[in-house]
Amino acid sequence: MPKTRTLVRASDIGRWAYCGRAWWLAVVREAPHQRPEQLAYGNRVHRAHGKTVAGAARLVRWGWILLALGLGGLIISALIWFLF
Repeated sequence: MPKTRTLVRASDIGRWAYCGRAWWLAVVREAPHQRPEQLAYGNRVHRAHGKTVAGAARLVRWGWILLALGLGGLIISALIWFLF
């Protein structure tokens, strides 16, 4: 990649967001990875971790929804108890 390029592509942003240091080494220093099998392993581990984080975020959302439903049911039950 020429050093004078000023166009920023979405793939560049994605690679930088994924790992800024790896982007810098690949694009700025133009350094080939010395152990591609370790890079592939790291990619697999990052992907698995990302799925775990996404699952945890989904469980937190469900927790808040269930908490809100439970509190709503408690309030409705208290209103029914006190009014009748």
